[in-house]
Amino acid sequence: MLYLTLRHYEYAVEVARQGSLTAAADILNVSQPALSTALTRIEDHLGQKLFLRRRGASLVLTPQGREFAARAQKLLDQAAALETPNMTSPGLQRLSLGCFADLAPFLLAPALKILRRALPNVQIDFHADRFEPLVSALTKSEIDLALSYDLGLDSSFYRHQLGRVAPHALMAPDHPLASQTSVSLATLAAHPLILSQEGLSVQHMLALFKSKGLVPRVARRAASLELLRSLAANGEGIGISYSLPPGRLSYDGKPLITVPVSDPQAEEPIVLISHVQAAAGTVIGAAQTALVSHLMAEGENGGVSAP
Repeated sequence: MLYLTLRHYEYAVEVARQGSLTAAADILNVSQPALSTALTRIEDHLGQKLFLRRRGASLVLTPQGREFAARAQKLLDQAAALETPNMTSPGLQRLSLGCFADLAPFLLAPALKILRRALPNVQIDFHADRFEPLVSALTKSEIDLALSYDLGLDSSFYRHQLGRVAPHALMAPDHPLASQTSVSLATLAAHPLILSQEGLSVQHMLALFKSKGLVPRVARRAASLELLRSLAANGEGIGISYSLPPGRLSYDGKPLITVPVSDPQAEEPIVLISHVQAAAGTVIGAAQTALVSHLMAEGENGGVSAP
């Protein structure tokens, strides 16, 4: 006799997707205590923890929990297919894609084109934002997938690496370093720098310098890539950016020199992120396959790996 019902699997999948008992209970239309009790019974039956419960924080999937949620989702999809012979499910005909704001001008439009070609009957929505709101939206299932730099994502997220990109130093043509073919973090630390104002981007960049025992001279923090490029072109310091738009002029028409940073550890992965691993045959699973296949192929030809 089977102990776990489809409802149990549905509970586990929704909690994994939401990362919150309260949010999952609202969606499932059950009380939070009842949902918590059901999860405990599932874990007792399986003899292993699926979620780490931390007071005042989101639930975190254990490795066993990630595997169970993925298999449970597959089982639910198969059950839905039995009830819907044409393999369509009205609840899965919409997909929301998020994109880190700095990457959006380079990746979002190509990604939307790929998804609309691969999923012609699915409505594709998109949202570009800073890193922290993007991760929050994933956790709350407000978006299904996101394109971003890794920037220290924790292990509760699934990610597919699409490519790697090195940062570049941006400066005016008369800067002493403008003639260099590459520049190290140690060299950059001795000059006034312009960094992004985005919280995790700044933390990431400062951590790179700290890992080499360096204390950089941060002269300016820019609220946008366009402003960072303009400040650098006008001699306000050396801008550092992973995003490298084509062209050698800033927005105000000033010439701009870009020099790659040579330290290998400064390279940052570009990843496709999801909060729960999608089963094959689902809309999210098909979207992951299409994006990984096409964007990685473009990266091999110089597209994704050097935005």
